[in-house]
Amino acid sequence: MKICIYGAGAIGGLVGGLLARKGDAEVSLIARGPHLAAIREKGLRIEGPDGNFTLDNIRATDNPAELGPQDYVIVALKAHSVAAIVDKMQPLLGPDTAVVTAQNGVPWWYFYGLKGDKENQRVKAVDPEGKIWDGIGPERAIGAVIYQAADVPRPGVIAHMAGDRFPVGEPTGERTERVKTLSSLLIGAGLKAPVRTDIRSDIWVKLWGNLSFNPISALTHATLDKITGNPETRAVARRMMVEAQAIGESLGVKFAIDVDKRIEGAAGVGPHKTSMLVDMESGRPMEIDALVTAVQELGAITGHETPTIDTVVALLRQKARLLGCY
Repeated sequence: MKICIYGAGAIGGLVGGLLARKGDAEVSLIARGPHLAAIREKGLRIEGPDGNFTLDNIRATDNPAELGPQDYVIVALKAHSVAAIVDKMQPLLGPDTAVVTAQNGVPWWYFYGLKGDKENQRVKAVDPEGKIWDGIGPERAIGAVIYQAADVPRPGVIAHMAGDRFPVGEPTGERTERVKTLSSLLIGAGLKAPVRTDIRSDIWVKLWGNLSFNPISALTHATLDKITGNPETRAVARRMMVEAQAIGESLGVKFAIDVDKRIEGAAGVGPHKTSMLVDMESGRPMEIDALVTAVQELGAITGHETPTIDTVVALLRQKARLLGCY
């Protein structure tokens, strides 16, 4: 069993390290720059709440052609970076290779296998030229939802702060052998990775918070406790979430909790900086399109207006352009 992690940063490095430590699959990493150099020289080190370990002999490269076809490719890059690597990842794709989409936000395959008049519609916000859909193929896709908090404090080292949930599921909702095998491998590596027959609903529960708290955090520089503790920003977040919920439900999504419980869950995280705020402070491109623009697009597709989301994302885009982060 061969598994390639494409993008062995915080999340990819963590998942790849856990899988490699277990040893049930041949794991390889696609990385670059000083991080790749450090992994090659000293191994990949994982530091986490359950202890630290170093993998001295894990295979790492910046050239996918060295690795050949894989059984699974776990793409752990941020959504806006995926189109640029589609051509490079072709040597990894054999006839039966599954591609696990480990990104936040609305996935590029969202309408694949979704029965109804919107089946196979493409989401332009995350795949504007159709390069991912055409180059990978939605039939390869397995959805995943990331709940890990991790960082790369220095090259070659992954700091795992919290989180072990990694649910996976086929876009069609089937319990295929390939998704069951993936689930088993991830569970064996120490992650809670059940097979979901409605992975879109899992995606939306995570997206619900990302599409609201991330932009507000980037605009205000506030942490989650401040956003949820302030009546005004809490109200803005709630309106964005209510608008999004109407879109999701019109597409068949089932929200297991109500909006106020979801907000309280975010409040319980405490003084946490969202990934969008961290990216902005670091001068990196922000995940605006996958987290927010795509929701606007789904609203237009389903005939739902999104006035609060529209206002917030307009301000966010302007700020991101001024900072060179969009």
